[in-house]
Amino acid sequence: MAFATRRKVFLAIMAVPVVAYVLVVGIWPLAQGIWYSLYDYNLIRPQRTKFAGLDNYIEIITDPVSRQALINTAIFTVGAVFFELLLGFALALSLWRDDRFNRLALALILIPVTITPLVVGLIFKGLLAADYGMIGYYLAQWGLTDPRGLLADQHAALATLIFIDVWEWTPLVALILLAGLKALPSDILEAASVDGATGVQKLRIIVIPLMLPAILLALILRTVDAFRVFDTVYVATGGGPGNATNTLMLHAVKQGLEFFNIGRASAIANLTLLIIALIAAGFVMMIRHADRKANGK
Repeated sequence: MAFATRRKVFLAIMAVPVVAYVLVVGIWPLAQGIWYSLYDYNLIRPQRTKFAGLDNYIEIITDPVSRQALINTAIFTVGAVFFELLLGFALALSLWRDDRFNRLALALILIPVTITPLVVGLIFKGLLAADYGMIGYYLAQWGLTDPRGLLADQHAALATLIFIDVWEWTPLVALILLAGLKALPSDILEAASVDGATGVQKLRIIVIPLMLPAILLALILRTVDAFRVFDTVYVATGGGPGNATNTLMLHAVKQGLEFFNIGRASAIANLTLLIIALIAAGFVMMIRHADRKANGK
């Protein structure tokens, strides 16, 4: 057997475990979820399972609770990513200078990223509780919040969850953008300074255009992650009060594990996955376009 043939056989054998893993862990559950979503399948009455076609998907659009979950998810994603990008860019600019203080500050501000979202939700639930929370108690006593607390206020709960997400993930965005700032060619910035460009002009004309790939990378990572938020919402509010903080992933879990409606839960999960895929594809195209523009192609 020729060397080239043996090499191809060896590489094929090495790829078998990877392909098997993808099929078992990725493709098979996805295909099973799509299959379940086409049926009226409830674990409480499995004998009454019947083909439903696209009815589960149609009910997501027509059901007020599902529509509210979609709206809440969109508001949470847009709000969280907007403030994380804005504050992250400000932090990255402030930490741009490479000195001992900035290196220490960067290490300290990354602490929230190391905490799991589940624990973050529990921490803020305790801090903001109106009856015993270190923050929530005084806010309620001073009349600044609802007597039941921020997370129990129908009008403030979602905004509070956005604040929690911003607190946790802004350092990660700052780290990504700081890496983009460090990669900027210093000769262009020095030439702009020699020509008399102000800081704002350098930021608008040089820094932001050259950093578009890094900005879009941070944008896609946080948008995809924020859209599938579950842990923090689950432990902090459970989707309440009412459905004020109910999100798509939380709604899917409730349908599957509380009401045992596997067909509806699968449809919600598939819709969430489709939206995330479309968002990711759009941002990838934007990243490629920005990269080509930055390199003059």
